[in-house]
Amino acid sequence: MNSRVLRRVGIIAGAAASSALVLAGCSAGGTGGTGSGGGGDDVTLTITTFGTFGYEDLYKEYEEANPGVKIEATNIDTGGNARTDLFTKIGAGGLSDIVAIEEGWLGAIMEEGVVENFADLRDYGIEDRKADWVDWKYETATAPDGRVIGYGTDIGPSGICYNAPAFEAAGLPTDRESVAELLDGDWENYFEIGQKYADDTGKGWYDHSGFVWNAMVNQLDEGYYTADGTLNVEGNAELKRRFELLGAATEGGQSAAQAAWDWNGNKSFVDGTFATFVCPGWMLGIVKERVESAGGDASTGWDFADVFPGGAANWGGAWLSVSETSEHKEAAAKLADWLTQPEQQVTQSAAAGNFPSTIEAQEKLASDATPNEFFNDAPTGAILAERAKGVVAQYKGPDDSVIQENVFGPALSALDRGEVDTAGAWDKALAELAKQVESD
Repeated sequence: MNSRVLRRVGIIAGAAASSALVLAGCSAGGTGGTGSGGGGDDVTLTITTFGTFGYEDLYKEYEEANPGVKIEATNIDTGGNARTDLFTKIGAGGLSDIVAIEEGWLGAIMEEGVVENFADLRDYGIEDRKADWVDWKYETATAPDGRVIGYGTDIGPSGICYNAPAFEAAGLPTDRESVAELLDGDWENYFEIGQKYADDTGKGWYDHSGFVWNAMVNQLDEGYYTADGTLNVEGNAELKRRFELLGAATEGGQSAAQAAWDWNGNKSFVDGTFATFVCPGWMLGIVKERVESAGGDASTGWDFADVFPGGAANWGGAWLSVSETSEHKEAAAKLADWLTQPEQQVTQSAAAGNFPSTIEAQEKLASDATPNEFFNDAPTGAILAERAKGVVAQYKGPDDSVIQENVFGPALSALDRGEVDTAGAWDKALAELAKQVESD
């Protein structure tokens, strides 16, 4: 398949029609003085995030330090829904002053005709902070023309969350060090242990195939796109090999066939439906949130091990961008700058469980090794710091998240339900991809 560009389901055209306003501003500073950054008038700033960002207390802190600022926050449940919301508003108007952008769809934001909808943060002093972040975090939010559109929030180094009571019932070790030793190795080892677990217990080793697949793809040097932006699915031997490896495990009963982001109303996190869960840092907050929503707590027994099949992997992470349509760009940039400073990233990590993108915050988490009460007092920050070694974000093409969710997602769900075998699921994904591809 030589085609490179997926259809935009009507959203890119709307984005291209949105005009860009080019205004220069002053350097963003700390929290002192008026919040508006433009003469002392009161200002209301809107911000849209998604998932579990952990910003609630930080918003209050900022408002207290800046009496002229009121923050109106909207949080969307998932990154996929946030993507839809953002592109709808690009086409129709109504973007928040600050918008969180997820790694999986940053490539779509960087497209010509879309990126112009976001302020060039060089006008607000972001270049002075370039050394704060790991190199690739800053560079990934830099457009070909040099425009920088994002203050980096978190990155997604990944470990394995596991249900210790489920492990114990199956005769597997339960302490973190032994679990890390058990799962150390490649995906073949992970699935080999999982097959024995599934055979012995009749329960799922992982929640559903889609999340495992996402982790496996993110681990490759090049995933759905090559580094030059070429679509890289059909004919990708390593991608297909991994799909077949996962498919064999799923056909073997290792998948609990859960619906993504539902998990049987979150009850599957507390009733032992599955034993392991792929956990980039930001997922820790989601596990805690979902367990508690189902009536569980720390005694449910989830833990976090310093291991990941196949080695280092990054899944996710985000940036805070300022919309060009904002009437308060300077004040918005000031807030986004403050929220992503190392001190605030440490606070965010404590609230949401994610892992910072600034070097100073990473070093603090690594040295503090603060116990996470929910995850059996695991030093989650220190574990994520170890898992972050060697992590570099994979290039994400403009429709990376669409391919993950709308192309492979349905195929893997059908595989989970036993409606197709592995070969049929692969063919189903390629057929769906072909429907969405237009020739160069």
